[in-house]
Amino acid sequence: MLRTEIEALFDNPPSAYTEDHFRLFDRFKEELNRGQARSAEPDASSPTGWRVNTWVKKGILLGFRMGAVVDMSVDRTRQPFFDKATYPVKRLEATSGVRIVPGGSSIRDGCYIGKGVTCMPPMYINAGTYVDDGTMVDSNALVGSCAQVGRNCHISAGAQIGGVLEPVGAMPVILEDEVLVGGNCGVYEGTIVKRRAVLGTGTILNRSTPLYDVVNGQVITATADLPLVVPEGAVVVAGGRAISSGPGRQWGLSLYTPVIIKYRDAKTEGKVQLEDLLR
Repeated sequence: MLRTEIEALFDNPPSAYTEDHFRLFDRFKEELNRGQARSAEPDASSPTGWRVNTWVKKGILLGFRMGAVVDMSVDRTRQPFFDKATYPVKRLEATSGVRIVPGGSSIRDGCYIGKGVTCMPPMYINAGTYVDDGTMVDSNALVGSCAQVGRNCHISAGAQIGGVLEPVGAMPVILEDEVLVGGNCGVYEGTIVKRRAVLGTGTILNRSTPLYDVVNGQVITATADLPLVVPEGAVVVAGGRAISSGPGRQWGLSLYTPVIIKYRDAKTEGKVQLEDLLR
């Protein structure tokens, strides 16, 4: 079984890797490319709706451990390119149904890119990611290793979707279906953004920053066991909260915090809907 073999090789590294080991990793990487092996996947029994597949993360890390740095340059003088031999650029064809607009984008091998995904230059998708059908990754956007991105999402220009490859038991960043991530947003440290949520320009989400839901009068935080979870359909903007004591209060300072100002409605739909002509 692939899982058993990957875990055994990860947990018991040999003094040297053989051809059989590299063939095993190639089989694993093909499962990543097909979307059959995922670092996290939906699980209705989990409090977050997702579970981590630690063996997949081990396999991804194994590739970095096994790979030697080699020259991958198309033109070594004009554009030198040196990376792990186990993670070249992902091979795509016109029949793959992925639109990669010219201009410096890069997709690393060992990730799933669904039909109808649009990649605007320059953007980057790392190994171990899962980007589902119809999603747009806009200019200067980053999708980090192991991030899970749903169908028909829009990751706007300059946004960063963190990965969380290590530790292997940690939840990666997850965007569920139809999430809109505004320009220059950052989603980090295993945050889960539930279906159809909207992140306004410049919103930063991580484990350390509480999310204030002014609609429902509650504060959403990560815990020792669970990541920050943005509710379904939430519209989140960058806000601030006043420092309540000490010099910060005297000086009138505020700290950044994300704020849920509303939940998605018909008016929101008109503002965030992607034109089909762009896909």
